[in-house]
Amino acid sequence: MAAPCAEDPSLERHFKGHRDAVTCVDFSINTKQLASGSMDSCLMVWHMKPQSRAYRFTGHKDAITCVNFSPSGHLLASGSRDKTVRIWVPNVKGESTAFRAHTATVRSVHFCSDGQSFVTASDDKTVKVWATHRQKFLFSLRQHINWVRCAKFSPDGRLIVSASDDKTVKLWDKSSRECVHSYCEHGGFVTYVDFHPSGTCIAAAGMDNTVKVWDVRTHRLLQHLTDVLPLVHSAAVNGLSFHPSGNYLITASSDSTLKILDLMEGRLLYTLHGHQGPATTVAFSRTGEYFASGGSDEQVMVWKSNFDTIDHGEVMKVSRPPATLASSTGNLTVSILEQRLTLTEDKLKQCLENQQLIMQRATP
Repeated sequence: MAAPCAEDPSLERHFKGHRDAVTCVDFSINTKQLASGSMDSCLMVWHMKPQSRAYRFTGHKDAITCVNFSPSGHLLASGSRDKTVRIWVPNVKGESTAFRAHTATVRSVHFCSDGQSFVTASDDKTVKVWATHRQKFLFSLRQHINWVRCAKFSPDGRLIVSASDDKTVKLWDKSSRECVHSYCEHGGFVTYVDFHPSGTCIAAAGMDNTVKVWDVRTHRLLQHLTDVLPLVHSAAVNGLSFHPSGNYLITASSDSTLKILDLMEGRLLYTLHGHQGPATTVAFSRTGEYFASGGSDEQVMVWKSNFDTIDHGEVMKVSRPPATLASSTGNLTVSILEQRLTLTEDKLKQCLENQQLIMQRATP
C-alpha cells in the first residue's frame, strides 16, 4: 500500500481580537466555530469560514480560564477567576446564564460525552460535577490538597481525571465517587490532563517541563514514551491535546513552542514556532483536520494538521476491505491501538509487524 506524502502542519488563520493573554481554545463539533477565552475577561467565538464576523461575549467579571463546547455544539461553557461558570448560546445574541460554581477561581470546565453533565475544577481544591439542565449541582470530589487545574471526563463518561498543584493526577470513578488511583510521578504542579480517545490512557502536562502518559488499567507509565517525553520542552508545559485517531499528541509550552509527538513510534514529529512568548493552550478539532493554539501574545492561531491524512506505517487503514471485514474494521483499529498502548518498545515492533501482515492479507 503506497502511502501519500505527509505535509508539515501549516498556519491557516490568525485571529486577533483579545486584549490580553489567551488562556483556552476549543472547537465546536462541526469545526465551524472556535471559542477562545482570555485574561481580558472576554470570550470570543470565531468563525472558520473566511470573512465571517467573530462574536465577542462579555459577562465574566475577571479573567476567563477555560472554555468547552457541548457535544451538540449548541452550548458553550466558560469558567473564570470570578468564581462563576457561564453557559452560553454561541450565536449572535450571546445569551448566557451564570452561576457561582466554586469559592475560588474556576480553572476547568468539561462536558461529558452525553452532554447531560459537566465537570469543573477550582483553586478551592475541589472537583464538582453538575447536571447541564439548570446547572444543578450533583456532587464534589475532595482529595486534592492544593489548587485543581484541570478535570476531564473519560470518553465513556465513567471516569474523571483531575490534575493539581499538589503534584498529583487523580483518577475517579464517577458512579462510586471514589478516587481509584493517584499518580505521583510529576516533580511539580500538574497543569493539564486529558484522556486518550480510546479511554485507555491519560496524558498530563507539568510545570516540571514534562508530559507523562499512563495506562489507566495498569496505572503504569507507558514504557516506550518515558524516554522521549521528558526531553521535549525546555519550560513548563501548559496544555495538550490528543489527535482523534489517538496516534498523535500535541503540547503547548512556555518555551513558546508547540510540539507534535507520534505516540505509536514514541518520537517527536514537529516543533512549531508561532507564538511570541508562552504558548498557553492547544486543541485539535473534532476531526483532527485542524488544531488551534493560544498564547500570552494575545494571538489565536489555527493550523492545518496535514499529517492526519496518513498514519505512519499505514497499519491502521484497510483500503477496500472485503465484505466480511467491512463491519469489523473499526473494532480492529481499536483493538490494535489498545494492544499497542500497553506494550513496551521491543514488543511494540513485533506487534506492528504482525498487524501489518494481517492488514495486507485482508486487502484484496
